[in-house]
Amino acid sequence: MKNFSLKYSTVQLYFGRGALSNAVGFLKGFGNVCIVTSRSAAKVSGALSDVDKLLKELGAQYFIYDKISPNPWANQAEELGYMLWSEGADLAIAIGGGSVIDAAKVASIIALSGGRVADYVLGRKCKRMLPLLAINLTHGTGSEVDRYAVLTLGDSREKHGIDARYPDLSIDDPVYTTTLSKAQTIYTTLDAFYHSYESATAITANQLVDTLSSEAISIVASTLPELTNDLSNISLRAKALYSSMIAGISIDLSSTHIVHAIEHAVSGLEPKLPHGCGLGILGPKAVYYTHKSMPEKSAKLLKPLDPELKPLSEHAERASKAIQLFQESVGFKERLSDYGFTEGDVDRVIEYTLRRLKYMTLDAPFNVTEDVVRNIFLSSL
Repeated sequence: MKNFSLKYSTVQLYFGRGALSNAVGFLKGFGNVCIVTSRSAAKVSGALSDVDKLLKELGAQYFIYDKISPNPWANQAEELGYMLWSEGADLAIAIGGGSVIDAAKVASIIALSGGRVADYVLGRKCKRMLPLLAINLTHGTGSEVDRYAVLTLGDSREKHGIDARYPDLSIDDPVYTTTLSKAQTIYTTLDAFYHSYESATAITANQLVDTLSSEAISIVASTLPELTNDLSNISLRAKALYSSMIAGISIDLSSTHIVHAIEHAVSGLEPKLPHGCGLGILGPKAVYYTHKSMPEKSAKLLKPLDPELKPLSEHAERASKAIQLFQESVGFKERLSDYGFTEGDVDRVIEYTLRRLKYMTLDAPFNVTEDVVRNIFLSSL
């Protein structure tokens, strides 16, 4: 895949091997940089050493904040925002997957606009924000090209999506994804899959979303089975990364709905559940309801998984089975019970999904009722 650049909304994105070299012009003039990372991914991927070399060549000093966890907490973004302000940072560089990029997005706003994460969940608007460079390390997030950030409020364990901001500059280099484990490879790629399927079946979808989502799903269907058996293959990684990026644009132009809504509820309650894993567990049964209400669109999207799937509501169970079999074919067989969930949690999941996170269900192509959430949850144990 050839390198390319893309200007989407206010983000300038560079895609391909060695893409970081395109950041030199942007980085000139910044003297006090904060690098935002998780515990180890930035180091293991090689991205941190590349950034270190580049900043030293430019004569910039930097400090590191490396406390971002998977399914990041609101207080991590708040602590980072305070650090950015107190240390006088003039640029944040997020090196990581969606968790790191999302936390850095919100922290870059808090640093100059003040407030707490809960304020922005409730609709507080950004007045000023620190410049942000995002170096993406996974092929699932889409956060390097979209405006969203997802954080969990620690007091209530509510995992919310925030209409935050776009990075100023983003880097998608497939080399940085080659150190993802097999499990991480599956989880993040399934994240891109469900971004695509949900954005195209949301009531907010349009023709561009349909085109991008169909292409992303086709790439995932043909690439993931090979990639799980050849994790160091950069060509396959590039294809997966591209599918994730265009899926990120799809959700930015449209929205997610039922799968992400319930997943936010369960991984907010149990942060050890990886986001993409949660989507993969909940997805097949959720797709049953989506296909039943939107069979023509769903059948077209899922054709790469099952060419015989018909645009009929009666084929909803077959659509669900097609995704389940695809996921099993790449080694994904996890259940919610593996993360401690039981039938006793169903009422709490319903309450979170339909009360606290109701806004996430509004763009579904069907009425998301208690019975729907209950069936999806119980079927996923």
